[in-house]
Amino acid sequence: MKIIKFTALAMSVLMLALALTSCGGSSKKTILVVSFGTSYNDSREATIGAIEKAIADANPGADVRRAFTSQIIIDKLKERDNIEIDNVEEAFARLISDGVKDLIVQPTHVMSGFEYDDLMAVIDANRSKFSSIKVGSPLLTTDDDYSRVITAITDATAEYDDGNTAIVFMGHGTEHASNATYSNLQSKITAAGKTNYYIGTVEATPTLDDVIAACKAGGYTRVVLEPLMVVAGDHANNDMAGDEEDSWKTILTNEGFEVVTLLRGLGEIAAVRDVYVDHVKNAK
Repeated sequence: MKIIKFTALAMSVLMLALALTSCGGSSKKTILVVSFGTSYNDSREATIGAIEKAIADANPGADVRRAFTSQIIIDKLKERDNIEIDNVEEAFARLISDGVKDLIVQPTHVMSGFEYDDLMAVIDANRSKFSSIKVGSPLLTTDDDYSRVITAITDATAEYDDGNTAIVFMGHGTEHASNATYSNLQSKITAAGKTNYYIGTVEATPTLDDVIAACKAGGYTRVVLEPLMVVAGDHANNDMAGDEEDSWKTILTNEGFEVVTLLRGLGEIAAVRDVYVDHVKNAK
């Protein structure tokens, strides 16, 4: 009969492994990607899904999970498509139940507005249940973020930049102080020499009227519209590109412009996804 002898070192390693197992915690790297969400299935996978995949590819072996902040969208997907997606509270309950101890949370928000504040409130309420929680920044946070996003969106629309075209990005807009992100982006994109690029918002400032005035002042005959949103969802399809009389496309057409609409969310642009990947890497 073969007798296996354990050295003191081997026994110590074995005991340590058993002790870690008995703690019940997961040692696997876990990343929770938090998005507003969208009910547009194709756009969701081309944007949010693509961001999650880029993060997973950059973190091999990590458990990358999804949560949405919009309960309306979560409920619609459940009822219409029988797709179940956790809200943030549910996602944290699942993480705790699964014994996750070290967590990175990466929002796909464009800026740190109300939804980011709500996310941070949930994180702060659950910090004691984890050994470590790190949070990645929203898309537009540092000067470097702005520079990279400006390069990404101007490169992605370069084929339309012919000297006669105004390229307009439509953001959501918010009453939160972070709405200043839009004017900051406008200032930086103009300073970068892209004087025919304009930022407008659906629900705040800069307004569509501001955009129209700028396009007319520039003498442009054509306007390209694209969402300054992670997904090309309801706002992009209806408020921006819809045929209704109050859509941006219709209003700009009535103002005498030739209008081209691009239903492409920011998440479809690889260089934008790279910013999120780096925010996971640099999460604090």
